[in-house]
Amino acid sequence: MIAAKYYLLLSAAVFCIGLFGILTRRNALIFLMSIELMLNAANINLVAFSAQHGNLSGQVFSLFTMALAAAEVAVGIGIILVLYRNFDDVDVTTATSMRW
Repeated sequence: MIAAKYYLLLSAAVFCIGLFGILTRRNALIFLMSIELMLNAANINLVAFSAQHGNLSGQVFSLFTMALAAAEVAVGIGIILVLYRNFDDVDVTTATSMRW
């Protein structure tokens, strides 16, 4: 069995890649993919700790997190479609004109 520290290192790396994607990009699709990476990093942690402690609660909670990610993508794609229809671009900085 692989030690939990390797799963934690993998999770930290995936989370940092997602955080880098959110902080440096302006494309809304990249935002969604970066958030998915961050949620997957949390899922890796949940499953690793669940396997280490020998119970299934982390794996069940990971399934709920995946359902949350699916709902987030559905709402996010709708927002991206509205951005593209109104501004012909998916750059999130152009949406400042939609304010009051």
